[in-house]
Amino acid sequence: MRHILKIHRTLQGLIPDTDHGFTIERFNPTVHKQDWLDLNNVIFAHHPDQGNWVMKDLENRMAEPWFDPAGFFLAVENGELVGTCWTKIHHSLVNQPPVGELYVVGTHPSHHGHGIARSVSITAMNYLFNKGILDAILYVDADNERALKLYDSLGFN
Repeated sequence: MRHILKIHRTLQGLIPDTDHGFTIERFNPTVHKQDWLDLNNVIFAHHPDQGNWVMKDLENRMAEPWFDPAGFFLAVENGELVGTCWTKIHHSLVNQPPVGELYVVGTHPSHHGHGIARSVSITAMNYLFNKGILDAILYVDADNERALKLYDSLGFN
């Protein structure tokens, strides 16, 4: 049985990042849709919810009121998408200020261990903080040890 964790951290200021040898761009739907979809399906090839998306899956989410391409980050190395962190801001929580979610975070398997997921996550958290968001959440499978190690190092618990 699948066990999903909801973890969080507070955002108290901008988080410094290191020079990493790749660029981070914002998602441009007219340029990046197919490349992002291909990357997503490689990253999440065995994931029951996130893998095997078709264009309609991506377009349906882009039609949601929470979608904002300014909060959708792509790591690019030599013209190739190698990582992603897509944010979502939850504005309609009852008796709570808005919360930012790191919605989809991933790195191409051939680029694991290069700090890509860390950098796009830091970029996403800084984006959320600059939008006035003070709390961030994400959902992760309890058996995803690589992701849990990253998120723990980023202050999520």
